[in-house]
Amino acid sequence: MSEKSSIVVVYSTHTEAEDAIRELQKSGFDLAKLSVIGKDSHTEGHVVGYYITGDRMEYWGKRAAFWGGLWGLLAGAAYFAVPGMGPILIAGPVVGSVVASLKGTIVVGGVSAIGTGLYSMGIPKDSILRYETALRVDKFLLLAQGTAQEVLRARDLVRVTRPTEVDLHFAETERRGAA
Repeated sequence: MSEKSSIVVVYSTHTEAEDAIRELQKSGFDLAKLSVIGKDSHTEGHVVGYYITGDRMEYWGKRAAFWGGLWGLLAGAAYFAVPGMGPILIAGPVVGSVVASLKGTIVVGGVSAIGTGLYSMGIPKDSILRYETALRVDKFLLLAQGTAQEVLRARDLVRVTRPTEVDLHFAETERRGAA
C-alpha cells in the first residue's frame, strides 16, 4: 500500500478533465503527481492508432489532441485492453502502479488490472469498484497523489471544474497523524 494520500476526481467528459488539469497547472500544482484514466473512443469513421516516437507514445483518433497533450504534459503513457471494460488509456504516474500490479503478484478479487493498480496506491476496493463503473460508462478519472496537504489543495482547486465525484484517500500514516 502507498504511503501517499490520493484524490480521485470523476468527470463526465474529457473536456472537463482537461479543464481541471489546466486549473491545477495554472495554480502551480506539480503535474508530475497527476494521472488521467479514460476509455478510448472507437467510433465509426475514425481511424484509431498508437505509435511511439522517441520516448513518447502518440495517439491517432477522435481524442488525439486530448491524449497527445496529456502524454506530453504528464509522466507516463499506456494503452490497455481491459476485459469487460474495453480499451483504456492512461497518462501519468498511475501507469507505473498498473504495470507493477500486472508484473507482480498483487491480486484483488473482483477488480480489473486498472483497479489493482489503484489498490496498490492505497485506494480502497469499494471506491475502486465505483471508479471502474465510471470508466465503463465513458467517464474520466483524474488522480493526484501527494501529502494530505497537497491533495486537499488539489480538491480545492478542482471544485470549480464541475466534477461528478471527488474522493480523498488519506495514507494510513497521515490518518494516524491527524487523529
